[in-house]
Formats: sequence, structure tokens, C-alpha cells
Amino acid sequence: MPKMKTKSSAKKRFKVTGTGKVMAAQAGKQHGMIKRSNKFLRNARGMQVLSDPDQKIAKSYMPYDR
Repeated sequence: MPKMKTKSSAKKRFKVTGTGKVMAAQAGKQHGMIKRSNKFLRNARGMQVLSDPDQKIAKSYMPYDR
């Protein structure tokens, strides 16, 4: 039986923690920082834990990273 393929975009965007949660970068930080508030920029640093429905979708893209 052949192995399932991992979506290349998912392995670049998501990281799975040791407990199985999926982390992703905060949306809205690619450009247009002048119009964003300083509070938004502070809170959007680093990685965020995805919501449960989004985690389910992201894990389906990465079958071997559970």
C-alpha cells in the first residue's frame, strides 16, 4: 500500500506540538503594518494555536504528523 502524500503548503505553514495541537502564524501580518494598531502587532507575534475545527482540517493535510 503506498504512503499518503502530505500537502506541501501545510508542512510549510503548520507545526504540530507534542500534545497534538496545531500552531500557525497569525494572519494579517504580511503587509500594511502602518494601518494596523500597535496592540494588534504585539498580539500577533509568534505562533497561535488553531481552533478545533481548523486543527482537524490541518491534520488531514498532514497524515503522518499526529
